[in-house]
Amino acid sequence: MKTKLFVSAMLAACAFAFTPVVAQAEDAHVAPVREFISQNVEGWLTDPVVVSAIKEQNAKTAGYDQAAIDKLDKDWRAQATAADKPMVDEVLATPLSKFLMEKKDGSQGMITEMFVMDAKGLNVGQSDVTSDYWQGDEAKWQNTFAAGPGVVFVDGVEEDESTQALQSQASITISDPDTGEPIGAITVGINLDML
Repeated sequence: MKTKLFVSAMLAACAFAFTPVVAQAEDAHVAPVREFISQNVEGWLTDPVVVSAIKEQNAKTAGYDQAAIDKLDKDWRAQATAADKPMVDEVLATPLSKFLMEKKDGSQGMITEMFVMDAKGLNVGQSDVTSDYWQGDEAKWQNTFAAGPGVVFVDGVEEDESTQALQSQASITISDPDTGEPIGAITVGINLDML
């Protein structure tokens, strides 16, 4: 019994001792991602195309309850991989989505994806089809829009299944340039292999 307790204590101590090193290695991407966002993304988040699209959708979705949001999300998920996808096609055809596609294309592979969310966490525009429509239950929205203006949240490192590149998502609160009030958020996928 004493041997088991000793071994358990030693294993716990070793795990604790190595945790900061692992955390530092995992977090090494945060500063370069924040710098990229500051230099290449934040400047156009007040563009009228971005701000007007979010405000317009916020006016439309302000009265939506959770049941309405869940139905939209369910419909989107069903359409995302279907041949017939009117809801997805409608979002991809918006001026905001076209704006995001141009920004992504102009990044020469540095940006892997982008999508803008409204005050409910619902997609407003995107460069690529997302798997879901509602982001309000995820950290990318909860740690930005729900946290207030000026927030940048950098998520962990993932491997993109299609490209095998390492990437991280950075999410930023988008505020109304006239009032400073948060109106939505954007998530930007960054190709870490190019940083």
